[in-house]
Amino acid sequence: MAKKSTHVEYDGSNDRDALAVSLQKAINARQKDGIKTSYFLDEHDDPSAIPDWISTGSTILDLAVSNRANGGLPVGRIIELNGLESTGKSLICAHICAETQKKGGLAVVIDAENSAAPQFWSSLGVNLRNLNYNQSLCIEDMFDTLEFMIGHVRKENPDRLLTIIFDSVAGAPTKVELEGGYGGEGSYGTEKAKIVSRALRKLTGLIGRQKVLPIFTNQLRMNLKAMSFGDQYIVPAGKALQYHASVRIRLKNIGRISDSKKMVIGNTIQAQVTKNRCGPPFRTAAFDVHFDSGIQDLVSLLDFMKDNGYITGTKAGYTFKGKDTELKFNTDKFVELYNTDKAFKDAIYNTVCERYVMKYRQPNSKIVDDVVHDEGDDEAEQPKEVVDE
Repeated sequence: MAKKSTHVEYDGSNDRDALAVSLQKAINARQKDGIKTSYFLDEHDDPSAIPDWISTGSTILDLAVSNRANGGLPVGRIIELNGLESTGKSLICAHICAETQKKGGLAVVIDAENSAAPQFWSSLGVNLRNLNYNQSLCIEDMFDTLEFMIGHVRKENPDRLLTIIFDSVAGAPTKVELEGGYGGEGSYGTEKAKIVSRALRKLTGLIGRQKVLPIFTNQLRMNLKAMSFGDQYIVPAGKALQYHASVRIRLKNIGRISDSKKMVIGNTIQAQVTKNRCGPPFRTAAFDVHFDSGIQDLVSLLDFMKDNGYITGTKAGYTFKGKDTELKFNTDKFVELYNTDKAFKDAIYNTVCERYVMKYRQPNSKIVDDVVHDEGDDEAEQPKEVVDE
């Protein structure tokens, strides 16, 4: 009997290439236990699809990361927040925990720095009764705890959103450090880099199919070998986190905020998305942080609207001209309208999205003349002694 041909004809009119379908089925048939490993990127069960987004507490930063309305940080991806001291890393984590709980998710903090501020976090909306707070002695234990948490929650409730704050990579010692003295023996940089590299290789695959949002905070160190046009800072623990993270955000304190009595009440923070696999990279967001109430999102929105000409006037009397409406208000009235008038809130938000969200287009569809080319390299001249496995 003649052998049946396996040849598949290509038909360009079909929505799905028959050969691609055949290849996908053949790949999945080879897997043990019926586990599916081959997908099309437009399928609902595609593991690269982002199941949810969690707000950072800053609307502009959410848009900078996700490049979409109602975005934020992508669930199922590794996030790194890095910056110098007092740049809002832990503060943003508190806002993320509160947003996770608002969505019905579970928020967990793994703290290596003993730096939790329960009273302040509670004022930001974090439900402390449902916040799981963990302390670990070393970075190996922190990663073991993180992996155990994911497995336990997925077993108990596979559809529950889980946010895990890892605070911080730089502040977590290794077992070698704990067991050693203070004389400088051992190799801090290389040992931690190897541990983080091994752990993240496991973690990336572990969270890809799950509703898990792992967020790592990291400190900055001076890059003593940086060239004049290069990045003046590096992060500890090697390059693994930089490679595995889908989103990296650099936080910078760009000014203090004082009240009428010249008492310092907050900072102005600038966030730059230095790496982004969910939208355009290198976009920035600036927002005020008050020490008594966290991120001042409405201030950021008002400033953004004023800077882009959508709101005119002064704080004594602003005018907003939307597509179908024109409203006059002062600063206090803006807060009231935004919190109580859904139509006004939607008009402001949609205007910000329209201005900030970058629209994708076909290659070579037009030439943009008014651009500036910067030849500097943010990743130039990284020191050689901080290695990775």
